[in-house]
Amino acid sequence: MAGGMKGLVLGLVVASTVLGLTGTDLVLPAVPFLPEALGGDPAQAQLVLAAYVAGTCVGLLAYGALGDRFATGRLFAVSLLATAAVSAACAATEGIGPLIALRALQGAVAAGPAVFAPGIVRALFDETRAVRALGLLGSIEALAPALAPILGAWLLALGGWRLPFAVIGAAALALAAAIGISGALPQVGRRPRGGYAHLLRDPAFLRYALSQAFVLGGLLTFVFGMPAVFVRALGGSLADFITMQVCGIASFMLAANLAGGLAGRFGAERVIAAGTGFAALGAAAMLAYGALGGTAPLAIAALFVPINAGLGLRGPPGFYRAVLAARGDDARGSALVVLAILAVTAAGTAAAAPLIEQGLVPLAAIALGFHLMAVLCLAALPRLRESQG
Repeated sequence: MAGGMKGLVLGLVVASTVLGLTGTDLVLPAVPFLPEALGGDPAQAQLVLAAYVAGTCVGLLAYGALGDRFATGRLFAVSLLATAAVSAACAATEGIGPLIALRALQGAVAAGPAVFAPGIVRALFDETRAVRALGLLGSIEALAPALAPILGAWLLALGGWRLPFAVIGAAALALAAAIGISGALPQVGRRPRGGYAHLLRDPAFLRYALSQAFVLGGLLTFVFGMPAVFVRALGGSLADFITMQVCGIASFMLAANLAGGLAGRFGAERVIAAGTGFAALGAAAMLAYGALGGTAPLAIAALFVPINAGLGLRGPPGFYRAVLAARGDDARGSALVVLAILAVTAAGTAAAAPLIEQGLVPLAAIALGFHLMAVLCLAALPRLRESQG
């Protein structure tokens, strides 16, 4: 495949993956208005978000298993076409109960690109370029939660709560058509005789999958809790949270796009270890600042920078090594990494919820605990031998 065509395929794959992420963030501004439009209560409206996440978890496992039975291009297209159909059904529904059920289905069918994207990147490029491509993918994914709610709010004002679903459906249909016109996607590595159990028993795979999940899950736990901490515990505002997020996203994007070159120069393992340690030191500094009574929003934003930079450094090579450690079972490997990230984030968010009004310290302590678990994974579990890659 020519270089220009590889770039086009990568762009379409990245866009498809980001579309799955917007399934939550683009719809988020409409959630408070759903009880008024469809009946039910605010708690049921929140289930519209939770159902999508739950469906995504199921979809990750399903696509990972289907990846060794069907062609990658076919499954990718089915995922996009099914997303378009279910999104149209969501836009047409007349009740909160049916919408919740459809959202679970939407999350399940939309999970395909997230499962296959890392394997497609691996098939398209050599290791250095693949790590750079994953850095680009991570950068764009980091922007999605920040920009999608803004677009969602604009769509809500323009056409009501149904319009974000219609836009998701139209985008999925357009991407499916573009991928069909551009030609077949490369086949993701598969292992017909494998299964999830062989990956869960493989210590080298667990090294990269769990350390990735703990670093990203720790960061997301902190991010999800900080709006309430700023407003309810520190006497600040959402503007303080936005400042923190802008600093964090910028530092993540810079580090993620440097990770490929650094991994090529110093080796992937050194970059993964350095990024993991840097993120843990940032989390420790955040906890120490909170324990000393620190509450300044700009100081918190500054301390958030090394946590994001550490993730940016280790994220692309870490995910790539996890796919390599799957030993040809790329789809299942990717599915388990993403599922582990969701599980760690959910557990951390649940643990932090009762403590959120106590300020920065409990949230920073939970985040640091996850970062230290990532360090432990790298220290205790074996590296992938180069001959296995």
